[in-house]
Amino acid sequence: MKNDKTNVMRVLDSKKVAYQSYSYTADSTLSGEQIAELLNEDVKRVFKTLVTQGKTGQHYVFVIPVAEELDLKKAAKACGEKSVAMIKQKELLPLTGYIHGGCSPIGMKKMFSTFVHISAKEYDKMFVSAGKVGMQVELPPQALIDIVNVKFDDLIVET
Repeated sequence: MKNDKTNVMRVLDSKKVAYQSYSYTADSTLSGEQIAELLNEDVKRVFKTLVTQGKTGQHYVFVIPVAEELDLKKAAKACGEKSVAMIKQKELLPLTGYIHGGCSPIGMKKMFSTFVHISAKEYDKMFVSAGKVGMQVELPPQALIDIVNVKFDDLIVET
């Protein structure tokens, strides 16, 4: 496993961020809830990375708990756009360098404005994709501020 470093792990190592990596047998059809279950973790601590495009053409990254749904109105407000929409799955790899199910806010091809749901601040550590299907990293939310300059906001649909 030591030689199986993902780009996310290389970025974390280069920034001297302490993290724990986890791998599990998976394919991209697993839901976020199923991944949390495989990790034996609270579903509220496992986050997914979503990429959107605003009306201006700018791209934005949103990191929210896996069991939640991105509120596109709140997302647009957070990034100062009139509206945002999810990008098409086929656009993900050329834009970010990641495939569906393995998209991480860390180590994308370009730095995009990134927003994390405020609930992440409630935890000492959170999980995000390690940049590959079947791999996650656990790290402090503060690390995301240091690496990708995230902003925290209320981004999910109220149930």
